[in-house]
Amino acid sequence: MKAFGLLLISCLSYTIRSAAANPILGHDQVVLGGSEAFQRPFRLPSFEAELSATSEFLSDAKKAILKGKHNLEKWIHDGKEFIKQNGLLYEIVSMKPFGEYQLRITEPDLCDPSVKQYSGYLDVAEDKHLFFWFFESRSSPAEDPLVLWLNGGPGCSSSTGLLFELGPCSIANQGKNTTHNPNSWNNNANIIFLDQPVNVGYSYADDGTTVSTSPVAGKDVYAFLQLFLDRFPKYSKQPFHIAAESYGGTYAPNFANIIYQENKKLGLAPVPHLKHINLASIVLANGLTDPYIQFASIPDYVCEGPYPVYKDPQGPECQSLRAKVPTCQRLIQSCYRFNSRFTCFPAMVYCSTIFGSLQQTGLNPYDVRRKCDRAKDGDLCYKQLLWVETWLNDPKTKAALGVNPDQTFASCNFEVNRAFASQGDGMHNSAILLPELVNDGVRLLVYAGNADMMCNYMGNERWVEQLDTKFHEEFSATESTPWIHADSGRVAGEVRSAGGGGFTAGNVTFVNVYEAGHMVPYDQPEAAVDLFTKWITDTPLTLRKAT
Repeated sequence: MKAFGLLLISCLSYTIRSAAANPILGHDQVVLGGSEAFQRPFRLPSFEAELSATSEFLSDAKKAILKGKHNLEKWIHDGKEFIKQNGLLYEIVSMKPFGEYQLRITEPDLCDPSVKQYSGYLDVAEDKHLFFWFFESRSSPAEDPLVLWLNGGPGCSSSTGLLFELGPCSIANQGKNTTHNPNSWNNNANIIFLDQPVNVGYSYADDGTTVSTSPVAGKDVYAFLQLFLDRFPKYSKQPFHIAAESYGGTYAPNFANIIYQENKKLGLAPVPHLKHINLASIVLANGLTDPYIQFASIPDYVCEGPYPVYKDPQGPECQSLRAKVPTCQRLIQSCYRFNSRFTCFPAMVYCSTIFGSLQQTGLNPYDVRRKCDRAKDGDLCYKQLLWVETWLNDPKTKAALGVNPDQTFASCNFEVNRAFASQGDGMHNSAILLPELVNDGVRLLVYAGNADMMCNYMGNERWVEQLDTKFHEEFSATESTPWIHADSGRVAGEVRSAGGGGFTAGNVTFVNVYEAGHMVPYDQPEAAVDLFTKWITDTPLTLRKAT
């Protein structure tokens, strides 16, 4: 049941710092320790022993720089601050408005050595560390947009999206190496992959504690973006897109809302060093965003969808599923109304029973066209995710990426999953955060593979259709149109779009991707990169009808 609980939510002691202590982040941010954590002398207390197990995997150039340096020693070179930590070399970036945060940055050459890369950690005080890996665009880094990619779970690493779906390289050979991915989304975009919240992937908390709600997680993401753009201002001028998969359908609206609201505050009262983040669009991939609508769609999908799980839509299995929907929706409505874990957690517990019988089918819930043999393919039904863990736990990989050598990478963290579940976080209505942004020009793309049972395309299309924006009437009146792949000319799916008059990719757009499951870029890599590229360049997905 542990694994299935994670699959469901996939689609599905801390010190509270005052607003005075951090006026940018407000009252509800969770942080550990104090701002004094990074205000230490030039040379910090250090471990005298060199960490040779890590250092032996470093390049000769980095070994030369670190020679004679003590662990945790800081120094200045060419106007930049560096630190030796865990036997590794990092550049340190900090900002006065975020006194409890810093970036530790290194420059790997893994995956795709042909592009500029940065990786490392966002440190929150001394205790909390979020891992990131950035790749410049293969085309035109100075002009191409900046994208933040997030996987869901909650508790699943974005590094799996990088190596399994859409990054510059793909995991191969049982995790012994990687291969070039010609359909990477950094073909025309600068992309950040961020492991969040804490304790996901390479990210970690020294005391083991974790974040358990999306709004709080979003505060750390906003701080990360500000520090990253302060260090690399050349990426701050381009449009910024936040793209998220699975539980990212809950994350991304929350994170985008925080960015949007902070942008508004900066417009009224600018703060030195803080940047307006040019939020251009939100991309939700097979996400959980409006549970009230999406859970009600489950019986329709598994009984009458393109890949029906049950042969008889009026049979006892389908009747049983439909009978649970009214109670599920009533509980979710209470969650929406009171916005409390005391109403949201019961909704999550009951609504999860809709999936109970589906677990017994032996199907891959991420792709109902396939069986799932967890003995061979792992808890998440894809053996490649086990390969990802093998490669990312290689000491050479860790050293290159600036990863704490004591960290063990796991594709998904069940403890983080349970922490979010205990708050009923996934039962909140994240869609309600979107209309204000959409009405103010932030574009919205929702896409879903038609073979995904976890966050099916029917429920995703329905909540987009009911989204209360100024494009609502136009979207509701729009019929699906074939989406033609740019190169092959084949029909890759169907699209509904409102805004732009057919001359753009639209302001509110939904795409049903044919022959794809939960991870569309894995199942349909050419179509996925075509969709993404057209979206970020605001190019129509379909041929414009003559008028």
